Amino acid sequence: YGMGVKVSLQGDVYSYGILLLEMFTRKRPTDDMFLNGLSLHNYAEMALPNQVMDIVDPMMLSDDNTSNGRASLQECLVSIITLGVLCSSDTPAERKTMSEVVSELHQIKKPFQDLR
Repeated sequence: YGMGVKVSLQGDVYSYGILLLEMFTRKRPTDDMFLNGLSLHNYAEMALPNQVMDIVDPMMLSDDNTSNGRASLQECLVSIITLGVLCSSDTPAERKTMSEVVSELHQIKKPFQDLR
């Protein structure tokens, strides 16, 4: 649950953010690359927005190599990684609510589906 041990709604949001980052980067918070002070949260945050395509799971990348399709995919992935970073903020007060998360996911979903 992030930095605390008390179960809370903000802790659930944190866990959801980490889950999003895990799914889209194919990295785990326990991977060896995160031993020396780097965390999955920081790794994703440092990639925003210009290096997101470098950290996402290659399986997420579309076979559509047109510049328009790639730009749209990048925009969707930046939105998802940003959401994961916001949800997994170290400070609970800075995290989104789950209602906000669901709303943002719906906003991201339509353009992402249009790519497929």
